[in-house]
Amino acid sequence: MQQHPTITTLFLDIGGVLLSNGWDRTARREAAARFSLDLPELEERHHLTFDTYEEGKLTLDEYLHRTVFYEQRSFTEEEFRAFMFSVTTPIPEMIDLVCKIKAKYGIKIAIVNNEGRELNEYRIRQFGINKFVDFFISSCFVHFRKPDADIWRIALDIALVKPAEVLYIDDRAMFVSVAEGLGINGLQHKTYEATKENLAKYGFVVD
Repeated sequence: MQQHPTITTLFLDIGGVLLSNGWDRTARREAAARFSLDLPELEERHHLTFDTYEEGKLTLDEYLHRTVFYEQRSFTEEEFRAFMFSVTTPIPEMIDLVCKIKAKYGIKIAIVNNEGRELNEYRIRQFGINKFVDFFISSCFVHFRKPDADIWRIALDIALVKPAEVLYIDDRAMFVSVAEGLGINGLQHKTYEATKENLAKYGFVVD
């Protein structure tokens, strides 16, 4: 098995690859049950405004005022925010795999993800993602969100690499496909075992 010498950089999603998804449908359903919210109303308001939050054009406070605290509640914004942060869990075997690859092969690692600023920064710091990642091309920082191809173009510019030098890993097939359309090598993450095996095909073999 030979290493592909052109792969110098990994582009990684966070949610579904290194950590659980953040403020996703499941988390919102749990929040609605815990805080006695009208789930259809929460979902409608969420979908009308969340893209703007992920693009870094709203603060979390502004997002919450539009989706939850547009009327008087029996709980505080601090309680609700704490719940939003608490639903994240790590995928330790994937974090370990990426750390081992970086240590062994010295490749650059960049995050390319959609996330609002406050959630993004909490998740990155809380689970030590910043300790092994070189660049963060997050939607809230660059004001583009996947599947807009410009977020990958910005990532290529920031990492100063050519598309053929990059392997992009995401759990969503459509995002992998868009990246591949730019000439980036794509890998859809489904399981730890499958991703480890596919990384080995690119020459990144770890115990």
